[in-house]
Amino acid sequence: MLGYNLGEGLWLRLLERHHAEFLFVLTDRNRDHLRPWLPWVDEVRSIADSLNFIEEGLLRFAQGNGYELGIWLEEKLIGVIGVHEINRANSSASIGYWLDVEYQGRGIMTRAVIAVLDDLFFNRKLHRVEIRVAPENHRSRAIPERLGFRMEGILREAERHKDRWVDLVVYAILDREWKACRHP
Repeated sequence: MLGYNLGEGLWLRLLERHHAEFLFVLTDRNRDHLRPWLPWVDEVRSIADSLNFIEEGLLRFAQGNGYELGIWLEEKLIGVIGVHEINRANSSASIGYWLDVEYQGRGIMTRAVIAVLDDLFFNRKLHRVEIRVAPENHRSRAIPERLGFRMEGILREAERHKDRWVDLVVYAILDREWKACRHP
């Protein structure tokens, strides 16, 4: 079981099949908040859809190719952070995240991203990690900016959201930069 204690009752735990209902309820409750930023939100229409997402994450985890972690406050699921497709040839990965609107602004996601970066750089020995975020998503952009990522550019119309295309800002950090931040 992959899990990290973030302190103060916060945990990161590998999402498992029995979490599907919790994940669906959380997604459904945050649907309006997430819709502008995450193109998949309207495709999640049932617990089965959340279960499929979890099973895909478990398959990536079993293959050593990424994972999806639930962010838990005590026993309440309040968000998700995932490592997407680890590219072994280039020793790189990207991460994505979202948090229940009720819990934003408390530093929770920053702590979760730190834990995942520590895992990727110190345990899995990756060289580069990216975060891609919509230019207008200021809360999400603040996290890589706060943690020492460099903004590398904007991918124009890189993601489709139903009938429109959105740009994505690319942030990246290298292993040596993260190690310098963590152990100055």
